[in-house]
Amino acid sequence: MIATGRSAPTQAPARPDADYLVYVASEATDKVAVVRFGPAGGRVEREVLVGMLPMDVDGPHGLAVSPDGKFWYASTAHGTPYGHLAKYTTAGDEFVGRVMLGDFPATTQVSPNGTMAFVVNFNLHGNPVPSSVSVVATHEMVEIARVPTCVMPHGSRFNPAGTKHYSACMMDDMVVEIDVSALAATRHFMLKAGSEHGSAGPPMRHGGGAHDMGGHGMDAPRAGDAGCSPTWVQPSADGAALFVACSKSNDIVEIDVARWRMTRRIPAGPGVYNLAVTRDGRLLIGTNKRGQSVSVFEIATGRELARLATRRRVVHGAVVSPDDRYAFISVEGVGSEPGTVEMIDLRTLATIATVDVGQMAGGIDFWKTERPR
Repeated sequence: MIATGRSAPTQAPARPDADYLVYVASEATDKVAVVRFGPAGGRVEREVLVGMLPMDVDGPHGLAVSPDGKFWYASTAHGTPYGHLAKYTTAGDEFVGRVMLGDFPATTQVSPNGTMAFVVNFNLHGNPVPSSVSVVATHEMVEIARVPTCVMPHGSRFNPAGTKHYSACMMDDMVVEIDVSALAATRHFMLKAGSEHGSAGPPMRHGGGAHDMGGHGMDAPRAGDAGCSPTWVQPSADGAALFVACSKSNDIVEIDVARWRMTRRIPAGPGVYNLAVTRDGRLLIGTNKRGQSVSVFEIATGRELARLATRRRVVHGAVVSPDDRYAFISVEGVGSEPGTVEMIDLRTLATIATVDVGQMAGGIDFWKTERPR
């Protein structure tokens, strides 16, 4: 049954039989936390202070763990004048290196082979001009390319094969596809309702127009506005489709990758923001930034199976455990409130634990599963 608050589970949640560990970045405190969740419940295992300016907030935003689980990366957004990507070991959280990127580096993902990290330069505080995606060689921690894309790129995801990269353009209502071997934008897709279409080649330069720079997913659309304001692109488990979160129109656009056509719009929650999919291809999880909730969809039908209220407002990121058992949700909170990580049992569709972390919890990624402590 779909509910606007916590939906009643169909069965009692079973206690996990292993410990699940995730990394989460808190933008307001310059801290990255390791959260452990298992039979004993959830807790913060440890915290790491990141950033370069002890007297100022550097703002870790994007968070990514390498596919082999040996390293984690955090983008610090509030640079002077630019931001950085920093690399740490997961064993001991030792600092490895740092590279300067563009203005307000945000969402980050490491390629499936672990050799590159793609980071969107969100340019939140700059003029409404086209920005870029930075490509970092992770071994050397060197920026090897900066691919021009669009105004305020957000979200950074590879297809499962690691051959294509996708990001959304909040102020240009489009998705941009980057060919990883060529390090160039090769296709883009326009998302405005009623005029959805895909095109070959990089996007046209839109800078200088009248863009609404406010809100970052929090402002409701004005009357008559058919815009999307996309905040996330999530490839399906098999890479055949893309799911795009339209935070303004409160729906999710599904794109057929081969035909480069829209297949459907799935109604979603208020300010749908970040997305994640289960590895079995069955479920799609969406965080509702304005709605203080998380939605779980059945991909085959587009049906919303549950909408679960979160403990605090401004819901942010989502990641699913490799066994498809749990979704881990980061929630920013408001004002002096701490951030939280919420654990959702994907079998019973119930929130079963919450853990407080630093203020403005955002970037989140799964690290590993191990025997309970």
